[in-house]
Amino acid sequence: MKIKNPVLPGFHADPSMVRVGDTYYIANSTFEWFPGVRLHESKDMVHWKLLPSPLSTTTLLDMKGNPSSGGIWAPDLTYADGKFWLVYTDVKVTEGAFKDMTNYLTTAESITGPWSDPVRLNGVGFDASLFHDDDGRKYLVQQTWDHREYHHPFNGITLTEFDPATMKMKPMTSRTIYRGTDVKLVEGPHLYKINGYYYLFAAQGGTVWTHQEVVARSRTLDADSFVTEPDGPFITNFDTPDFPLQKQGHGSLVETPSGEWYYASLTGRPWNHDTESSWDPRGWCTLGRETSIQKVEWDDEGWPRIVGGHGGQLEVEAPRDAIPTDAPTDHSRCDDFSGTTLDAEWNTLRVPFTDEMGQCGGGSLRLIGRRSLASTMDTSMVASRWQAFFFDAETKVKFEPWNYQQMAGLTNFYNDKNWSWIFITFDEVRQKRVIEIAENNRGQYTSYLKDQAIVIPDDVEYVWFKTLVRKSFYQYAYSFNGVNWSVIDVKLDAAVLSDDYVLQTYGGFFTGAFVGLAAVDYSGYDLVATFKHFCYKELDEA
Repeated sequence: MKIKNPVLPGFHADPSMVRVGDTYYIANSTFEWFPGVRLHESKDMVHWKLLPSPLSTTTLLDMKGNPSSGGIWAPDLTYADGKFWLVYTDVKVTEGAFKDMTNYLTTAESITGPWSDPVRLNGVGFDASLFHDDDGRKYLVQQTWDHREYHHPFNGITLTEFDPATMKMKPMTSRTIYRGTDVKLVEGPHLYKINGYYYLFAAQGGTVWTHQEVVARSRTLDADSFVTEPDGPFITNFDTPDFPLQKQGHGSLVETPSGEWYYASLTGRPWNHDTESSWDPRGWCTLGRETSIQKVEWDDEGWPRIVGGHGGQLEVEAPRDAIPTDAPTDHSRCDDFSGTTLDAEWNTLRVPFTDEMGQCGGGSLRLIGRRSLASTMDTSMVASRWQAFFFDAETKVKFEPWNYQQMAGLTNFYNDKNWSWIFITFDEVRQKRVIEIAENNRGQYTSYLKDQAIVIPDDVEYVWFKTLVRKSFYQYAYSFNGVNWSVIDVKLDAAVLSDDYVLQTYGGFFTGAFVGLAAVDYSGYDLVATFKHFCYKELDEA
């Protein structure tokens, strides 16, 4: 079997991989999307099954009002003492001198829970991970944030002992064990003990084209005792601009039962407009930061090296002892909303799906119109990741607005400042329901149809909406019967929904494009939209 990268397509950043017995697990960042932390499992590293997210209650995760790309940064999943340990960060400030955050710990005997109430650890820095030493001691390893304008904000990697008996930190044991290289922005630390050495894997260069992972090692956990791997970095694509995988770096190491080694890393797959160079700009990653897996070998000096060179490979030999895993490689799906709970592919912004947002079941999803899609509070939307560059997504909606402040439809969404949608609203001049397309681009709102908005016949109860995503652009279509479709002549630039575009004006650029269903009633009358189905169909890249 071959591992084909990325193994987790679409927004699956900051992978933390761990093996328990013959099973591998990956935990990924989810940022402002609820539930928190995306989990997958596999026995072959090729096929990955989605598991329930652990942070599924507001007891474990309260993100109401969090900024876009705040929330869950770089969770760390480990296994020790007969249970899973999950460390996660809730970031409350993303821009400016400060990164106000809290690091938490939750545990579970089973990967599917139940997960314990969260233990507050500290707020020293993000990307915290837990290291279980072979003498029974435990340490929190983390990036360290420095707000002072005359210092670099990434102030090295801090190690602090954690007492598992009291479940409390021992702050007086804190020391900086590694300061990184001149590349700067050292973050994402994971610590391992192998053959008598402590190996520290850490990301540098920022999670952009200059991203990389470095390795340092030491015989002790003393301050400033770690020495950087020679002839590094361990993995990067900064000097491989033509390779389909870019941005590889932040990730984690795992050993197979038979003694092979693999490294799970974030990665991005950029594309370019026909008028652009493929080197500058290097491209637009609309699928966000995904997860790749590379094979690792050890050199004669005991340093880890990526098989095939530090740029990685698209196809990697699967472990010799891999057990075939039944999981889909095509993420197409249809949801008829027959269940009373949303399936695991659906996400909401910042808060869980509750009766305040709507209800699911009996063949429909009813969303209560709330604030606009530009809000970071009380947004009534369910959405799932773009996981392919080419796909169609379709829904069917009933909505009876009586004012233009009421809207419901199908959206392509990155964050509160970058999104678009096709929706039903009310035209007060014609006194009719109409179909409009609008886009929010860096906070600038544009209505594309205006007085040419499409009138919905009075006898039409449901309207069908579709989005046609074609890598560099996407369009919307509508139907009044679900058979005869009209594609609206508005082509939207998909780059607007990419990390790289958002980065140009905003410091929180860590997620990826989503497609979803939304209802807005900022007039405050809670008008309900009824959706009968949602179908997402991946297409060949022709």
